Amino acid sequence: MATIPPNSTIYDPVKILQHQDFKILAPGETTTAEDNLAAFYNPQHEIHLVKKPKPSPGPGQVLVHVRATGICGSDVHFWRHGAIGSMIVNSECGSGHESAGEIIEVGEGVNDWAVGDRVALEVGIPCSQPSCEPCRTGRYNGCPDVVFFSTPPYHGTLTRWHVHPAQWLHRLPENVSFEEGALCEPLAVALAGIDRANLRLGDPVLICGAGPIGLVSLLAARAAGAEPIVITDIFESRLAFAKTLVPGVRTVQIERGLGPTEQAEKIKAAAGMDIKLTLECTGVESSIATASKFGGQVFVIGVGKSEQNFPFMHLSANEIDLKFQYRYADQYPKAIRLVAGGLVNLKPLVTHRFKLEDAVSAFHVAADPAQGAIKVQIQD
Repeated sequence: MATIPPNSTIYDPVKILQHQDFKILAPGETTTAEDNLAAFYNPQHEIHLVKKPKPSPGPGQVLVHVRATGICGSDVHFWRHGAIGSMIVNSECGSGHESAGEIIEVGEGVNDWAVGDRVALEVGIPCSQPSCEPCRTGRYNGCPDVVFFSTPPYHGTLTRWHVHPAQWLHRLPENVSFEEGALCEPLAVALAGIDRANLRLGDPVLICGAGPIGLVSLLAARAAGAEPIVITDIFESRLAFAKTLVPGVRTVQIERGLGPTEQAEKIKAAAGMDIKLTLECTGVESSIATASKFGGQVFVIGVGKSEQNFPFMHLSANEIDLKFQYRYADQYPKAIRLVAGGLVNLKPLVTHRFKLEDAVSAFHVAADPAQGAIKVQIQD
């Protein structure tokens, strides 16, 4: 039996960068529908379009025409700041990991998929080796040899054509659009948090941050039966948007200069009770102090600074459990079922849509809070 090379070799980013057909496009440079366009960032904090070679699927792979890709906060962070923790942009790197599309070619040995199938792409590709404990025990998001598309150095799925391993595709029902299929990636993040936080019917929940992950967490928490739900943000416009998604949510605008203890009292007053579970979706350290219930839980989903200060004794004296999440595992099938079944409506989250040729403009809108974007998607 032939030995299959590791993912790091199959998806070696250098092969793309050194290919004769790879080209960084100048602003306004003419392109055609036959060009494999992609949006790349680099260590100089530039975002630009590139032309890549059109790939062909190998054994166990399919070629996908990517029809919708959302811009995630991590994409913007890699562009603007060049790193998230130990994940550092050291070279040209393709963006995008919230994607759905249509299969246009299948590789050798692929029997479960056919040309024309509509799919969502799960983009964290673990090694899947029995010797890998996270893979063996079902926590494959912790695989040390994972290839996660758009996390440096691996190129992302914000491109026209993308080769993907067939076993990491998820079929989209007819009533789920490409747009919704792409949104299943942030929904998977929220569902992983709710799973690990053990949210139960009737639990009072606080969601810190009304950005895309906070809003998806709001939808998921409501579907899971949380009540009451309080959501916070510094922008009143985002809180107003949250009310359109879940009219029963209670909103608290964070006041700059107000201390965490005072903020916590405002949140408790809005809820009418102590909060049992806090879903922290901002990465801001002051949010940790807003959990006031003895025996409560703070579950951190947001991405923030690498090193932060936590109210150690506040958490200790109140037996507040502080937990963290890294991506997700085995959440995509559930996400698709919830969307297809009408329990989670993701459609209102997409506020801005751009053509692939206009991806650079899309990034600038996604990075500017004044533009009022919730989720910006690139569609092709």
